[in-house]
Amino acid sequence: MLLATWNLENLYRPGGPFGPKDKAAYDTKLAALASVITELDPTLLGVQEVGDPGALEDLAGLLDGDWHIALSEHADSRGIRVGFLSHRLVPTVLADTNSFPEPLWPVQGDDTGTPVTQAGRGFLAVEIATRAVVLKVAVCHLKSKLLSYPGGRFQPRDEGERARYGAYALYRRAAEATALRALADDLLAGEGRTRDVAVLGDLNDEVQAATTQILLGPPGSEIGTAGYEHPDKGDEMRLWDVAPLIPADQRYSRVNSGRRELIDHLLVSHRLVHRITAAGTGLPDDGVPRLPSVGPDPEQRRGAPGSDHAPVWVRVGP
Repeated sequence: MLLATWNLENLYRPGGPFGPKDKAAYDTKLAALASVITELDPTLLGVQEVGDPGALEDLAGLLDGDWHIALSEHADSRGIRVGFLSHRLVPTVLADTNSFPEPLWPVQGDDTGTPVTQAGRGFLAVEIATRAVVLKVAVCHLKSKLLSYPGGRFQPRDEGERARYGAYALYRRAAEATALRALADDLLAGEGRTRDVAVLGDLNDEVQAATTQILLGPPGSEIGTAGYEHPDKGDEMRLWDVAPLIPADQRYSRVNSGRRELIDHLLVSHRLVHRITAAGTGLPDDGVPRLPSVGPDPEQRRGAPGSDHAPVWVRVGP
């Protein structure tokens, strides 16, 4: 079984304000995405930045075999949402939520003080099942580190504004990570040693970021630490980030202003982590991902083919 996550970058049909300007650019983008998915051949692929459900249907139509779609009903202001593409296996939706868990309060979202009371994009959890495995997976797309300012600006008026909006983005990402961890708790149900559970998606921050660490659950036992091979009570509720299993030269999923960063993650339960046989980014046989460098203005990538992210994947044995 191959489990993967991929930010498809502005997957819209042409003609709207965010997607490709014409059908030729759209067809080129879809062909590039379909080529990667075909070669990767995931059993279950979590996807982000689906701006138009019809566009994901168009993409699935280019893939050989029997593919199924599950999409969150909770989109952001641009219409983008998370979802899944499943090869052969029909996913059953377990949860689709954007709520902050009680008693977490709303957070400040901008200079007006308007409270943010829910995640910008929903968290979708599904289950797929074979005779051997029942797998529960949640997909997410947390608040971006790329900042935007009032009036649609991507540059601040001054450094005070940059700092404030950086803080607002961090407040939101932390609250969203907390909500996602609450969903993970529901999926694990204190049975991580016997349940196959994964949380995946675009976390918009790296492995050691505080928001990423929120998702791990009880501390200790991370891959590569002395506690990893020693079971303890925390294993029932822990999630393990598979990043240390990715070869060091492949350990990035986006290039930001020339800097490689791993912001797309796969986290798995105790039962899953010890059955991983391989992990990587990009395509298994291609070595290091070849990605464009992105800057602070996402409009510069409008209509570009493929994606500015690399897929992140794990192969799981029986």
